Amino acid sequence: MYEEHDPERFANAEKEMTKMLQDSLKKRKTPTNTMFLRLSDFSKAVSNGVVKWSRSNSMWPMLFGLACCAIELMDFGAARIDAERKGYLLFRGTPRQCDVMIVAGWVTKSMVPRVKRLYEQMASPKYVVAYGECATAGGPWYESYNIVKGIDQVLPVDVYAIGCPPKPENLFAALMKLQEKVGGKVAGSEERTIAENPRRAENERV
Repeated sequence: MYEEHDPERFANAEKEMTKMLQDSLKKRKTPTNTMFLRLSDFSKAVSNGVVKWSRSNSMWPMLFGLACCAIELMDFGAARIDAERKGYLLFRGTPRQCDVMIVAGWVTKSMVPRVKRLYEQMASPKYVVAYGECATAGGPWYESYNIVKGIDQVLPVDVYAIGCPPKPENLFAALMKLQEKVGGKVAGSEERTIAENPRRAENERV
């Protein structure tokens, strides 16, 4: 004869088994698998690449010139260079519609607040190209009391295009490098700092 089951004892055993099962599931780590990714993670992974691609292929420079390098900047915007074929779109007259500032020419100390104001009004994320020797390291006037020895003392610069005067092809190559930086193909796209410029140090040793 089998003994009759005690209902209370059976219920306690069931609770203990349930608790043991829950504890074992907590300790177990499920391996990462693309099949179990959440939809939000998948959309983020896809959208990051799409956003970088769209940003790097639709740059909007600002219509902004300071000195003689601005003449070369005008040549860059003409039909001979045809900059739009690479995604460098029309120059915009307002900083709120731009994401690339091309500093063309020397920057005087009295002009620094205006340049910073334009930079702060630009749409984010925003990038800076130092175009020419004056914007890079002060140019022939690097010893002058009223010339800033490089725009990188004021704004974080992404790409330098040297030359005096710099050719429009130099700016074209600089924007191609900026495209690679924005697209994540080269280092330095995450953080930018106002660091020492080797070109400026070279002028000081002369």
